Amino acid sequence: MPKLATRQLGWRDTWLLVVGYVALDWVSHLHPLHGLDVTPWSPAPALGLIFLVRYGGRAVPPLALAILAADAWVRDLPLPWLLACGLALQLSAGYWLIATILRQRLGSKGMFADRRGLINWVTIAVIGTLFNSLLFIAGLALTGFLPPATVVEAFLHYWLGDVVGVLVSMPLLSMLLDTRARARLRRLLLGRESLSLVSTGGVLALAFVAGEMTEFKYFSVFFLPIAWAAARQGLVGAVLTIGLTQVGVIVASRLLGLSAPTLLELEVLVLVLALSGFFIGVVVDEKQRLTAELQQTLRLAAAGEMAGALSHELHQPLTALLAYTRACQQLLAQGESGERLRAVIDRIVAESQRAADVVSRLRDFFRTGTTRLERIWLREILSSVAARFSAQAKQQEIELVLHPAPPCALWADRLQFEVVLRNLLANAFEAAAERPQGEQRQVRVSAYQEGSGRVCVMVEDSGPGVSEEMVEHLFEAFHSSKASGLGLGLAISRAIIEAHGGSLWAEVAEHGVFKLVLPLEEKAADGN
Repeated sequence: MPKLATRQLGWRDTWLLVVGYVALDWVSHLHPLHGLDVTPWSPAPALGLIFLVRYGGRAVPPLALAILAADAWVRDLPLPWLLACGLALQLSAGYWLIATILRQRLGSKGMFADRRGLINWVTIAVIGTLFNSLLFIAGLALTGFLPPATVVEAFLHYWLGDVVGVLVSMPLLSMLLDTRARARLRRLLLGRESLSLVSTGGVLALAFVAGEMTEFKYFSVFFLPIAWAAARQGLVGAVLTIGLTQVGVIVASRLLGLSAPTLLELEVLVLVLALSGFFIGVVVDEKQRLTAELQQTLRLAAAGEMAGALSHELHQPLTALLAYTRACQQLLAQGESGERLRAVIDRIVAESQRAADVVSRLRDFFRTGTTRLERIWLREILSSVAARFSAQAKQQEIELVLHPAPPCALWADRLQFEVVLRNLLANAFEAAAERPQGEQRQVRVSAYQEGSGRVCVMVEDSGPGVSEEMVEHLFEAFHSSKASGLGLGLAISRAIIEAHGGSLWAEVAEHGVFKLVLPLEEKAADGN
């Protein structure tokens, strides 16, 4: 797994770490445990971990300085300087070890890229802060600063404060320190989805104003705006609503004068809500990313199919261009400079324009997904596509039967419709080729009108046919019965036919039967 590249730690980043750590420690300094100043929520270590993940061991000295400054100014701990420096270095080294494990386990993907990264982040943070807190409290106990009777209580409070602070605050602080993530946060705050933040404020009022008299039984309602924001905006929405919830809890604890046990219980509930929201947000982001990748894969697969149709479309104009160019050479050699030469040049221009139109149509399709509809005679396009398989039919000893099509025309994109027909015929030939030598191998193409406004094209083969189990998944992407198939041809073909207002399906039978139905452009006599 690739590791994250270590960045250079400048003076600006150093001051941001020190000042930010002390500021966060001051904001969260609520209900400190007597003699140790342990709080129920400690977000400052989350900032330290972010800098250690980004800058590696270079961030250890400024982090130790920040811990010393916070202990001296915010907590006013009566520790000897030597002991205070030793404990600050021990905490910084412990956080550095946690950050190093995060870098090694998560690599370049990041902590919140997918579900596995999220689970690894939570596991490493919980276990890492556990051991770091244990060493810190043990150091205080061994030096006689902490009475033995309070060791267990101090350890539990210190560990819970670190766990809640890291898991709740680290995603939001990471986004605030990242330029692209900060832009997403800004768009969310200024967009329509900011209504979820307003609803979070309403839930905060309900939980604390109405819930104060019922021991905060309404606190579980917070899951609704968090889940809504995560489902709509992914991890960014979850992080914002959870951040607002945390701010509301801290403000309410000051205004309502909540006790330390009550605040600790609320912080644990916030932690549970945060992890639930983060998981939903990561799943939503992962789904959107996979959907985008799937769409790109489908376009690339369609490009392969379109390339076959493109080569067929360009074959005729390019062949004509070659013939007309040679004719021009012969006319010039004969000294021709009149009407005959101009006529040949006009044909060269026309064929060049025809080839350019084909390329332009394909380019527009892959850029915008647009189609270019034109009037197509059904009998003509069926004959053209079937003719391309005549050599394959002779080589594989397969009888290709093309029944006369009704005299009707379609209003469709010729290039895309050829892709569908070529794919159906290619599948039919593969199925018929599975028959042993000596048995009947046949592929039939027929068409008939359904009423006055639709036509059905049927492709049959003498292969084993489609079973009821296969027909349920036959048109799903990446589901293929071929060892070397991607399972994209039929999925793309159905998408193209449905885009033209038609339908494509397979019938359960003892031999292969595929049908596609398209609306007619008009009914007319076909002279072809």
